[in-house]
Amino acid sequence: MSEAGRGGESIPSPDPTLPFCGSAPSAPRVPTRKNGWRPGGMPFPGPAFPRRALFLAALAGPAGAQPWPDRPVRFIVPVSPGGSVDPLARLVGRHLGEALGQPVVVENHAGAGGNIAFEMVARAKPDGNTLLVGWDSLAINPALFPRVDYDPLRDFAPIIQTVRTAQLLVVRPGLRVADLAGFLDLARRRRLTLGSPGNGSIGHLAAAMLQARAGAEWTHVPYRGGGPAMADLIAGHIDAVSLTLPAATEHVRAGRLRAIAVTTAARSPALPAVPTLAESGFPGFEVTSWQGLLAPAGTDAAILRRLNAEVARILALPEVAAQLGAQGFEPVGGAAEVLAARLAEDVPRWPGVVRLAGARLD
Repeated sequence: MSEAGRGGESIPSPDPTLPFCGSAPSAPRVPTRKNGWRPGGMPFPGPAFPRRALFLAALAGPAGAQPWPDRPVRFIVPVSPGGSVDPLARLVGRHLGEALGQPVVVENHAGAGGNIAFEMVARAKPDGNTLLVGWDSLAINPALFPRVDYDPLRDFAPIIQTVRTAQLLVVRPGLRVADLAGFLDLARRRRLTLGSPGNGSIGHLAAAMLQARAGAEWTHVPYRGGGPAMADLIAGHIDAVSLTLPAATEHVRAGRLRAIAVTTAARSPALPAVPTLAESGFPGFEVTSWQGLLAPAGTDAAILRRLNAEVARILALPEVAAQLGAQGFEPVGGAAEVLAARLAEDVPRWPGVVRLAGARLD
């Protein structure tokens, strides 16, 4: 069927098989900008093209851009499997992989006090696929080593602080002291041995700060990690160890070790019977350890926001919070600025403590 148009021109009826964006029942068959269609059926941006579609197209980014993540995400962990950072990385990574639709692969790159992992992420492509599960050593190491090939404040984009925890002072059961006062009194009368997870570790530095304030003396015995230090303490080869609380929690609960002080301002819910150093005669004494997620500097802000939101949600899950709390971790979460502020506070703090402890690594 056709109708007579102006000047007797015959206008064909609309073909129902063609795309149609107009509202008039007799729209022209030839695609034009006016009716919103062009050859090939692709819409022109115009009155007939929905503004919402334009907005969604803008969100999709440039043509050919791949959605993130388009492959597995790597968690670079600066300790060996089983080290204090490792369990948290695996717990958060499992939930994050489910949220992102891509697996999160935990890669352990221990060595050089964490510097191998730190430098690997600092040099990685900032595409959101290589992330650092970092901790205090990121801020301590520039003061501890003659040279590090990264800047903790410039080469990383903080995503979220995951947890914080206390340092814990534990003694062997055979050491006849009931509390911190007894331990310090004994240390003033004879030379004790105190181990830590390593020279320049936060456990070592916290013990050095206590030693300076208490006027006591002991011989520092550095180990390659908290596990070997715990083993020697349980065996009675050393008198005490200063280390991150979660590394010793189960030994204390089982009665294999005696905890005499924590370094946080408040007692730890994981070991509520253990007093703080502030309660034990050292007001204002506080040393907390942190862990957090960071990306290479230059990572897209939208990716950083997505990661922050997902990890904050994971930390708030009741089962995750309960598991972390039982181990002695306190979930933190919050904005990326929380972790950025912690780094900015720690980097200038540790050089003086490192000098006080006499710690130095090559």
